Amino acid sequence: MNAELDLLIRLGDYDRPQGVAERAVQAEELGFDRLTVGETTGWNIVPPLTLAADRTDELGISNDVISPYGRSPAMLAQTALTLQAAADGRFRFGLGPSSPAITERWHGKEFDRPLRRTREVIEIIRSVYEEGNPAYEGEIFEIPGLDYERGIPETPPPIDLGTLGPKATELAGRFGDGWAPQLFTRDGLRNRLADLKRGADLAGKDLDDRRVAPIVRGMASDDRDEAREKTRATIAFMLGAYGPYYGDSVAGQGYPDVVEEIRAAWRDRDTDAMAAALPDDVLDDLAPAGTPAEVREWVEAYGEIDGVDAVRLGFVDGMTADDKRATMEAVADLV
Repeated sequence: MNAELDLLIRLGDYDRPQGVAERAVQAEELGFDRLTVGETTGWNIVPPLTLAADRTDELGISNDVISPYGRSPAMLAQTALTLQAAADGRFRFGLGPSSPAITERWHGKEFDRPLRRTREVIEIIRSVYEEGNPAYEGEIFEIPGLDYERGIPETPPPIDLGTLGPKATELAGRFGDGWAPQLFTRDGLRNRLADLKRGADLAGKDLDDRRVAPIVRGMASDDRDEAREKTRATIAFMLGAYGPYYGDSVAGQGYPDVVEEIRAAWRDRDTDAMAAALPDDVLDDLAPAGTPAEVREWVEAYGEIDGVDAVRLGFVDGMTADDKRATMEAVADLV
C-alpha cells in the first residue's frame, strides 16, 4: 500500500494511561506509522500521549481531535508544543469544530460560529508558533498577548483538521496542514477532496502539502459474522446517536433513507433496530469488516484513493484485546 497506516484508539478502552503507551509500543512493533487518540469527556489526552511518546522511538503521535471550545487558543498552542517536545518532533496536532453536545453539555459554552472559531484558533496557534505570542484581533478573540516563555519553537507540530462538510473541509485545506475525515465512502471521499483542494488553492498551496488521513473503523476476525455485526452496530450508532453531522454527511453521500431509518430507531433507543437498518452494501462502503483478508483488501483499496496519504484504522465497540491484536495484525503487512 502506498499510503501510510495510522492506528486510532479510544482512551476509554484503557484502565490506566499507561495502557495507551503499551498499545503504542505494539503499534510500532507491527509497523504502524502513527498512533492517534481522541478526546471527548474522558481523560485529558496529554498524559497518555506523553507516555506513548516516551515509550516509542519512531512512531508518529497524534490526537483526533481537540475541541476549540475546551481550551483557550493559547493553551491549545501550549498543549501542541508540549506534546511535540515529548515526542521529539513526531507530533501532529488535531483540531476540529466539535459538536453542540460536547461544546454545550460538557464545556458549558455556546456552540456559536464553529468554523470562524476554528479558523481564529488556528491563526492564534500559528501566531505562537511564528511570533512566540498569541496577540490577536479577530471577530471572536481579542488577545493583547504575552510572550511564550520558551521562545519561538524551531519545529512546531503540523495542524490537522477533522471536518466533514464542504465549507469546513475547504477551511481545512486553506488553514490546516492535514485532514482527518471520518465515515466517507470512496466516492464521497473523492468528492470531498475537491473541497480540500479548493481550500489549498486559496492558500496558494498544493494538495500534496496536506496530509490526508481518513478515519475508518472496523474489525478483522476469523469469525466473519461477529466482526461484521460488531462493526455494523458501531457504525449505525455513530450515524444515529452522535449528533447530526455524521448522519447528515452519509445521507449526502447517497444514503438518506438508511440514515433516517437509523435515526428513527434511535429515537426509540432501539440499538438492535439501528444496526438492522444498516444494510450490508452500506456497511461495506463505510467500514472494513470481515475476515483478515477482507479487511486487508478493503484498507488497501481505500489507501489507493488518489490524494490519500494514510488510512487511520480505528476499532469498534465490543472488541476484546485479542480482537484488537488480530485486526492490527491483519493490516500490518500493508506497511
